[in-house]
Amino acid sequence: MSFFGHICIRQFLIEMINHENVNRIVDLTDPEKNIIYNMSQDEAVELVRSGDSKAVRKIDGQFALFAVEGKTIRMARSIGRPLRFFIAKLKAGPCLVLAERIDTIYNYLKQEGLDDQFHPSYTRMAPAFHITTIELLGCPDPRPVFNRYFTPERNKLKDHSIEEIGALYIGKVYEEVKKWLTQKANQGPIGVTFSAGIDSGSVFLLTYHALRELGESPSRLKAFTLTVEGAGDDLKQAREFLETVNLGLFLEPVEVNASDLDWKKAIKVVEDYKPLDIQDATVGLALLESVRKRYPEWKYLIDGEGGDENMKDYPIEENPELTIHSILNNRMLYHEGWGVGKWKHSLTYSGGLSRGYMRLFAPSDVMGFESFSPYTLDNVIEIAEGIPFIDLTNWDHEKLYDLKGKIVSAGVKAVTGINMPVYEKRRFQHGVTSMDTFNKHFPEKEIDYRREFLAIYE
Repeated sequence: MSFFGHICIRQFLIEMINHENVNRIVDLTDPEKNIIYNMSQDEAVELVRSGDSKAVRKIDGQFALFAVEGKTIRMARSIGRPLRFFIAKLKAGPCLVLAERIDTIYNYLKQEGLDDQFHPSYTRMAPAFHITTIELLGCPDPRPVFNRYFTPERNKLKDHSIEEIGALYIGKVYEEVKKWLTQKANQGPIGVTFSAGIDSGSVFLLTYHALRELGESPSRLKAFTLTVEGAGDDLKQAREFLETVNLGLFLEPVEVNASDLDWKKAIKVVEDYKPLDIQDATVGLALLESVRKRYPEWKYLIDGEGGDENMKDYPIEENPELTIHSILNNRMLYHEGWGVGKWKHSLTYSGGLSRGYMRLFAPSDVMGFESFSPYTLDNVIEIAEGIPFIDLTNWDHEKLYDLKGKIVSAGVKAVTGINMPVYEKRRFQHGVTSMDTFNKHFPEKEIDYRREFLAIYE
C-alpha cells in the first residue's frame, strides 16, 4: 500500500449526454470532510448550482462543493477545504476529475490509462471565496470563470477602540470554536498544536473556556508543543505561557529527533514547493507523526492557522515584493495573494493562504486527524477585514506588528477574563529547534524544493 493508500476515496460518475459528446465527471472528493452548520450538504450544493454569490455566502462552515447543471459545473470552497480539478480528453468527450489532491487525480488517470495526458501543472485549484464555473464543451479546454461570493467590507470598525475591536474579533472566533465543539468535536480528546504564540495561545484559552462554559471537562484538552532534540524556544515559551495562566498541567511536550525532519516527505504530502510552507509542513508532520504514535485513536486537533493572515502580521522585510502600502491597500492580500485573475495568481495552486493552507490540511489529513482552524472561517475574516489598519498604524509597520497582540489579547480578556501573555512573533519552523539544526535540514533555495516536487512524476 502506498503512503497515501489509507485515504478513503469516494468515486461516482455522472454522464451528461447530448447530440455530440458524452461528458463525464469523476468525483474523488470526500464530502464527509465538509463542516456545514446551517443546512444540509444537498441544500448547500443547490446554492452552488444556482451560481448566486449572495446565496453561497450563506453557507456557514468549511466546505468544498461542486454542482452540475447540464454542461455547466460550478465549484465553491472555503480556505479550510481544498478542491482541485483536471480535464482529461476521451474520444466521447471531456472528462472532469475532481479531487482534494494532485496525486489522487494522477492515480485515477493512471488507472484509466490516461496518465500520458497528466502533468501536475495541468491540474487546477478552485480558489477560496469564489464560485468557479467551467463549461464542459470539449477542445480546447474551457477557461474558468470566477465570481466572488465573499467580499467583506473594509474599515467598517473605524469608529471602534482596540478593546472593542478585540471583543468583536475574538468574540467571533469564540463563536466558531463553540459551534465546532457542539456540532463536530462533541466527544473525545482535543489537541491544540501549541507554540504559545498569539494565535495558538488564544485558541487554547478560548477552547479551554468554551469547554467549561459548555459544561464539558477541560481534561479533554492537551497542548502539544514540539521540540527537536530538546532545542528551540517554543517549549520554554509554552511552559511560561501556561504557568502564567495557571494551566501548566495541560502541556504535553513532543520531542522528536532531527532525523525526523524530512522535507522531501513533506513535499509529497503537501504537493507544493514553496520553502516556507514546506518547512512549516515538515515540522508539523514530525509533530503529528509523534502524536499519532502515542495516541493511535486521537481524532480532533485545533490550531491558530490564519491568525497571521487576518492581522496582516508577516515580516514585510522578508519579501521584497511587498510594502506596507500594498498590504494595507489590498483586500485579503495574505489570504489570496495578488488576487484571482491577476498575472501572478497560480491556476494550479491558487494564492496566499488559499494555497498555503495545504501545509496544515494535508499533514493532518494524511495522519488521520480532523483539524480545525477557526481563524480561517469567513465569519472571522469578515471581522478582521473591517479593522481600520491604516488609521491604527499610520502606515508604520512596527505598529502593525504590535497591533495583533493588542487586539487579540484584549479580545481574549473580554471573552474569557484571562490576561493572555503575548510574545514576539516567531515562525513555527524556527521555534522548534536551533537554527544550526534548521539550516542543516532544509535547503536554502526554492529550486531544490521545486525539483523534488517535479521528481515525483518523472
